[in-house]
Amino acid sequence: MYNINGALNMAGFDRGFDTVATTGLLGTADSLAYRVHEIDRHNHSWERWMCKAVTPTGTHFADRIGALAGSIVGFELTSGNDTWGTWLQILGSGDTPVVPGMVKYDLHKWTTITTDSITTWFIQLGFGASGAAAITAETLCSFVFVPASTSDRTTPITVQTKRQAAGTLAWARGWSVGANGKKATFMIGLHEYEG
Repeated sequence: MYNINGALNMAGFDRGFDTVATTGLLGTADSLAYRVHEIDRHNHSWERWMCKAVTPTGTHFADRIGALAGSIVGFELTSGNDTWGTWLQILGSGDTPVVPGMVKYDLHKWTTITTDSITTWFIQLGFGASGAAAITAETLCSFVFVPASTSDRTTPITVQTKRQAAGTLAWARGWSVGANGKKATFMIGLHEYEG
C-alpha cells in the first residue's frame, strides 16, 4: 500500500470499494458500510404514517393511516397554561415494527391536522418508558409550528430524532404560547430499518 518513499500508493486501493459487497445494516454496527447503509435507508426507504389507534390497548396506540376503517383520527395534544401540557403516548411497544422484521425506527415527520389556537406552538417528542424519562435521558427533540388558521393543514414538518429500537415507547407534548388548554391534532411519519 505504501511505496518505498513512504507515500500512500492509491493504485488499486479504490477497487475494493467498487467491487466488494457489504452487509450494511446487517453487518458490523458503526462500521463505514453500516453507517452508509443507515444514511441510505433514512433517505431512501418506505415512509409510514401513523394516526391514533381506533382501538387502543396498553401496548397499541397507533394505526397506519388507512389500515382500518376509521383510521384517520389524529392524536390530540392539550397545552398547559402557557407551559408544557401533559405527555401523550403516541407509540406503544406493539406499534413498531410496522413492517415485520424491522428492528429500528425513527420518527421523521409531523403534520398538524387542526388546532384551536393560532399562536406559536412548541412541540416535544420523547422516547423511553415515559415522557419524564425522556427528559431525564435527553432522548427527545423539540420543534416549533405556527398555524396560519385553526384548520391549517400545513406541509409536514421534518423532525430530527435518533433511531430507536423497535418497541421503544414514544411520547408527545405541546405548549401553545400565551394560551391554556388549547388542542392540536396531528399524525406522524416514520422510517424503519432492518439493522
